[in-house]
Amino acid sequence: MDTQQERYARMIRQESLRLGFQHCGFSKAEFLEEEAPRLEAWLKAGKHGKMHYMENYFDKRLDPRLLVPGAKSVISLLFNYYPEQKQQDEEAPKISRYAYGQDYHFVIKHKLKDLVRYIQEEIGEVDGRVFVDSAPVLDRAWAKKSGLGWIGKNSNLISPREGSFYFIAELILDLELPEDGPIRDYCGSCTACIDACPTGAIEEPYHVNGSKCISYFTIELKEAIPEAMAGQFDNWAFGCDVCQEVCPWNRFSKPHQEPLLKPASGLLEMSTSDWHDLTEEVFREFFRKSAVKRTGFKGLKRNLAFLKK
Repeated sequence: MDTQQERYARMIRQESLRLGFQHCGFSKAEFLEEEAPRLEAWLKAGKHGKMHYMENYFDKRLDPRLLVPGAKSVISLLFNYYPEQKQQDEEAPKISRYAYGQDYHFVIKHKLKDLVRYIQEEIGEVDGRVFVDSAPVLDRAWAKKSGLGWIGKNSNLISPREGSFYFIAELILDLELPEDGPIRDYCGSCTACIDACPTGAIEEPYHVNGSKCISYFTIELKEAIPEAMAGQFDNWAFGCDVCQEVCPWNRFSKPHQEPLLKPASGLLEMSTSDWHDLTEEVFREFFRKSAVKRTGFKGLKRNLAFLKK
């Protein structure tokens, strides 16, 4: 016979699927003992580059109860962003698939708030917060703990059913729910992501040097890109999908069904010259609601100019 906690978990899981999430898992809100020494060593070694915000709120990153007083459970959710089509001109500068449509922060946060509203209406007085890559939360660690996948050698969360083209989101609540528990690692002896990384950012299995990643240079870095990196970007102007493209598990990826993540009309048809002749007006038209806004028009032009070197 179902306990009340199990019934609540089933209700939440069903509603999350109705809202468009592909997977939903539960873990206990507690200190991330396994991740603490790894994060500390990664930061001390400077693998975060100029992403100084990673040094902030160290304790909160490791203990959700410091973010949400009274927290008892972390609900992890996966939202598919794998597109039906990709950029048509294979010689043109490339942007990560997650940035084709509207900014995922807004798309997913809206759905998370709907899920919280449902929980409060159907279960009762529940307090908590929603997160989607916008606060000091180690989302991949929580998704792993709740059994949604394992952390691959490229440091991405990989689902055995549909690969890794997912956004990860969380609800941290003061509601007690049953724990799902992690699944095993299925990377095996595969080194496809390590072998394919254009800049050698995956320095060893499960250890990514963020300061060498193309996504870091094209999105996070606000100053000039080091000349030593010229010719190593594999034509990526915003982000990089290489380690996901070569991952065997992504042969199971299925196109998403979210209208708000559909690319702006004409974006995937842009040629090399279209990209290099990009005006601020066209930038605003294509990326008005896109995550590409994060690098800004000047940042994107800097990236495009760097690809010519």
